[in-house]
Amino acid sequence: MADHPLPTEIQLHRRSRVLEIHFDDGARFRLPCEYLRVYSPSAEVRGHSPAQARLQVGKEGVNIADLHQVGTYAVKIRFDDGHDSGLFDWVYLYKLGRAWQPLWQDYLTRLRDAGHRRTAPDPFETLRARDEAPATFPQDR
Repeated sequence: MADHPLPTEIQLHRRSRVLEIHFDDGARFRLPCEYLRVYSPSAEVRGHSPAQARLQVGKEGVNIADLHQVGTYAVKIRFDDGHDSGLFDWVYLYKLGRAWQPLWQDYLTRLRDAGHRRTAPDPFETLRARDEAPATFPQDR
C-alpha cells in the first residue's frame, strides 16, 4: 500500500475545462485547467529555484489537449497552448487539490502585483456557482 493517497478515477471535463480526480481516501478534487497550467511542475514554470519561477499569464482559456498516465506515479498533461513538459505526480495533484484556496489566492496576488489582470470569470467561482465543490473530503459527505 502506498504511503499517500492514490487516484481511483481521473476524468477530464473538456467543455468546463476541469480535471476531476477521485482518490482512494475518499477525497475528490475538481481542478480547473488554468489552475493546473499555472501550477505546472515543469522547469519552464517553476524554474530550477524559486527565483527562476515564471508567472504564467493569459492562461484563462487553456484546456487539456491530452493526458497519459506515466507508470504508477503520475500523469503527463499536454495543454492546448503547447505546454507539456511537467509530470503531475499523485502527491503533487493531491496537494493542488487540498491547498487550492491559498494557492489560487497566491496566484491572483502575484498576477495583480505584476500588473496583470485575468480576463475571464474565476474558474473556482464558476464551479461553486454550478454547486460543484472544488474539493470534497470524506468528512464533508
